[in-house]
Amino acid sequence: MNYIGDFIKQYRGETSLRDFAKKCDISHTHLDSIEKGYDPRTGKPVRVTVDTLKKIAKAMNMSINDLLLKSGDVKVDDLVFDNAELIGNEFIETVSIPVLGVIKAGTPIEAQQDILEYIEIPKQWTKGGKKFYGLKISGDSMSPKYQPDDIVIFEQSEDVDRANGKDCAVMVNGYDATFKKFTLNENGVILTPLNLDNSDGYQITFYNKEDVANLPVRVIGIAIEKRTKL
Repeated sequence: MNYIGDFIKQYRGETSLRDFAKKCDISHTHLDSIEKGYDPRTGKPVRVTVDTLKKIAKAMNMSINDLLLKSGDVKVDDLVFDNAELIGNEFIETVSIPVLGVIKAGTPIEAQQDILEYIEIPKQWTKGGKKFYGLKISGDSMSPKYQPDDIVIFEQSEDVDRANGKDCAVMVNGYDATFKKFTLNENGVILTPLNLDNSDGYQITFYNKEDVANLPVRVIGIAIEKRTKL
């Protein structure tokens, strides 16, 4: 049974195929194939991209997850996705997290808590109570891997053992935040810029155990993913 196609056809009701396809920003022939569950020209199952599902769901004022759930006893295996690796239903389940402000990939600056926007991450990331936030990058000390205005998603964590060797958001002096590669050793902590020729002149910086305890120096997040806007 073509659950998605039947649901879309029922939803649009008296709205013509062409008009609803235009609202979805897809061709009416493709929408017709989706509703039928196969391509009339070839007789083969229709290939539905995640992008197309997003457009259809948006036209219905719902998420992809709601589209699949509200269509009934959805058998996702009946659909053929050509641009996503399907693991259960989890690829369509998302949660919103805040982009809290700007973090300097250079000289530490005072941490900002202003919410710039919200972005979505896979819901499965939050299993086990894990928390995430985003920060917009300023400065070039972590280029070319991270560029100014990239949004980096961090897992909220102060676990220095997990952070060791990773790109991290680090608090210095209790209120200054910086973004550097974090290295822990028996003598203290090393913060390393990926770009040693950065415009702020930030070089590899070592903090001994007393500095770590007294300033203090602490990890506040481990970089998980970056989002680059074109």
